[in-house]
Amino acid sequence: MIFPDLKIIENTPIDQRLEELGSKRKLPYTSKNFRSNMMLNPLNLKHLNRIDTSQADMITLNLEDAIAPSRKKEALYNIGLFLSHLDSSQSFIIVRTNPIDEGGDKEIEFLNNFSFDAVRLPKVSNQKEIAHGLKLLSPKKELHISLETKEAFENLSTLRIDPRVTTANLGILDLLSSLGLPQSLVTLDNPTIEYILSKFLVDAKTAGILPISFMYQEYENLELFREWCQKEKRMGFTTKACMGPAQVAIAHKVFGLSQEALQRAEYIKNIFQEQSAQGVNGFMDEKYGFIDEPIYRDALLVLEQV
Repeated sequence: MIFPDLKIIENTPIDQRLEELGSKRKLPYTSKNFRSNMMLNPLNLKHLNRIDTSQADMITLNLEDAIAPSRKKEALYNIGLFLSHLDSSQSFIIVRTNPIDEGGDKEIEFLNNFSFDAVRLPKVSNQKEIAHGLKLLSPKKELHISLETKEAFENLSTLRIDPRVTTANLGILDLLSSLGLPQSLVTLDNPTIEYILSKFLVDAKTAGILPISFMYQEYENLELFREWCQKEKRMGFTTKACMGPAQVAIAHKVFGLSQEALQRAEYIKNIFQEQSAQGVNGFMDEKYGFIDEPIYRDALLVLEQV
């Protein structure tokens, strides 16, 4: 926990919480192998207090649609307070701001003073909005986007205008609304949802962006959440948005690499390199059949996830 006792913070008026800022700065998160992205509400102090011990690969502190306008300053100040007392975390920490023209610009300017890993811009539509966000954001932080509009969905493959734009999060419900489609389409076997997921995945990969699949809102239905994770893994996704630790645990199990997959990749890497050193780049192997350079590159891709 960041604070041993939350009562002092709970009893401190909102405008005075900045007087309690600390000077700690966690180190930047260096791993790029993400299975889970857990959303947290910064009005919940107990949840904020555990971001130093969370098992989630990513944590998104949400300032946008889950926070009423009258409490957005409170949520922002809470984030600043807890980040200023955070010296370490196992998670890549993201702050999801409001749209730039709805207060997000001021939030980014405030947040630049604190140690975390990325800002996530909601409801982006075009390169201009991303460029504005990059201009405001500290150059040491990444910029993530929420794909929630039909314009962004159409233009995703063109939106990586800077290396700091690394990640896109699929906001499926907002996107459906933008497209004039009902939320009832979100079922495992719906062809429209399969098309949206496929296009999002391929366009993000084309742009060199990590695609994070949508958050499944029925957080108590863990079995259906598991089925979504399994489906998305078969499609090629590696990361899932999560609501709470139970979903995180499932995402880690589904998207994690099995020992068998790791052993196969390591074996192929080693035997291909041995054969290649002798001038042979395609050969039959008793264990895994025909191995050539594309098979070798796929093995390296698997090992990069370790």
